[in-house]
Amino acid sequence: MSSKLIRGTFILTLGTILSKVLGLLYVIPFYRIIGGNEPSALYQFGYVPYTIFISIATAGVPLAVSKYIAKYNALEEYAVGRKLFRSGIFVMLATGIISFLAMYGLAPQLAELVLKGAETKHNYTTADVATVIRAVSFALLIIPVMSLIRGFFQGHQSMGPSAVSTVVEQLARIIFLLAGTFFVLYVLKKDIVTAISVATFAAFIGGIASLIVLFWYWKKRKPGLDQLLRHDRGTLAVSLPEMYKEIVVYAFPFVMVGIANPLFQFIDQLTFNRAMAEAGRAAEAMDSLGILNMTTHKLVIIPVSLATAFALTLVPLITESFVNDNRKQMFRQLDQTFQVLLFITIPAAIGLALLADPMYTMFFGYDQYGAQVLRTYAPVAILFALYSVTAAILQGIDEQRFTILSLLTGLLVKLSFNMPFIQAYSTEGAVYATALGYGVAIVINLFVIKKFAAYPIRLVYRRSLLIVIFNIVMAVPVYGLYRLLLLVLSPESIIQSILIIVLCAGLGAAIYGYLGLKSGLADRLFGARLQRLKQRLHISS
Repeated sequence: MSSKLIRGTFILTLGTILSKVLGLLYVIPFYRIIGGNEPSALYQFGYVPYTIFISIATAGVPLAVSKYIAKYNALEEYAVGRKLFRSGIFVMLATGIISFLAMYGLAPQLAELVLKGAETKHNYTTADVATVIRAVSFALLIIPVMSLIRGFFQGHQSMGPSAVSTVVEQLARIIFLLAGTFFVLYVLKKDIVTAISVATFAAFIGGIASLIVLFWYWKKRKPGLDQLLRHDRGTLAVSLPEMYKEIVVYAFPFVMVGIANPLFQFIDQLTFNRAMAEAGRAAEAMDSLGILNMTTHKLVIIPVSLATAFALTLVPLITESFVNDNRKQMFRQLDQTFQVLLFITIPAAIGLALLADPMYTMFFGYDQYGAQVLRTYAPVAILFALYSVTAAILQGIDEQRFTILSLLTGLLVKLSFNMPFIQAYSTEGAVYATALGYGVAIVINLFVIKKFAAYPIRLVYRRSLLIVIFNIVMAVPVYGLYRLLLLVLSPESIIQSILIIVLCAGLGAAIYGYLGLKSGLADRLFGARLQRLKQRLHISS
């Protein structure tokens, strides 16, 4: 890989991680402004369908366009990429308008679906939920075009515009969301539905801010891009239908992976209220749904984002090894990918489960039931991460068609078990159904990897077992310290919760880090650069 590409990948990964961190931190003040789990559920009623619509409209577009442009730039056929970009602007505008009209028009029907079974047990009507859905739908007019421009820059190995625009989009959205909801509720003294509508409309504001940044980069870099056109070889004439056929084939699997998590959440929205009502717990349904799909989900997704950001950087190398039929190297890279994923995700999930009470208090205030759900939900982070990476590996070995099979099977399992599990186990039942659905999808993905890449999965077992042992060794003293701290500190206090987390997480990180360095496992996963750290800490393998 060239130093320019490595630098660009690092910048893009850093921007993505920073955006996700901001997407978590804003929840702390937002949750306190809107005042609880039930308004959080209303917010998710609008945002989950929006995520599905936006994923269908744009998921895979930056990657597909960047791959397409990079391919023809390598052939010095720069005009082909520019032709795609010009036509793509109109296509993405049309896609955005159609998606907006569909979501705006279907808002009442979507609202009826998610409220079915709990109509008389909460303060929201179908019209309220439809208003929130319609408020967020305006972002669909902006985001598809924005995604195309990001893909165009990435195709020229220019990752800065995508990274900067991603962070600016998130910042603008969060600032408008927090200021808007506060102003509506505490200055204008309006109702919570209006405030949540303003919060979801913030996605449109974020899109506008991102688009302004991208236009600035376009104006700044256009002379250099035009210079490339002057060196165009002009030997290939690719028709627009051929262009879009290639892009759709490449992008469709990413669409499916991109909407996996929102679809699992949407199944909860469709079935949760009804299942709770049938179990005689309709009065607590909205509050519990807010805990499930908003507060705990935000925390569980933290280790997933970090682990997949590290592991997915290895997928392009796997693709190269597969294409060159270098099986030995590909197996080594697959081993490393799975081990990096597990090395990061397992301790994060265990820590989140062990410290569920103070973690939930730190972000959302003390809620014993919220912490209970978080404790159950935390291990599912491992499955979220494994699904994302196995699906990406299928892309790398050119068997992406099976991602559709695995996802649809997982969704069918989730849909089949969700209501009976919720009726039996309340909110945790939805978590169990999600875990079962993702588990089935992962098994299918692993089977396909084993069959079509001839990958001996047993090779990763031994080191994965070592990672599990390290986590057990770490978890026992951390849990012991946690129980001791509870004698003098209370997880009901935000300040004391932070102190508990710092002390317990610090002990866990020290033990786990020492074991990883002492055993040499960290060296094999993250490279020889850790040798310098080991020398400073006087740790020998």
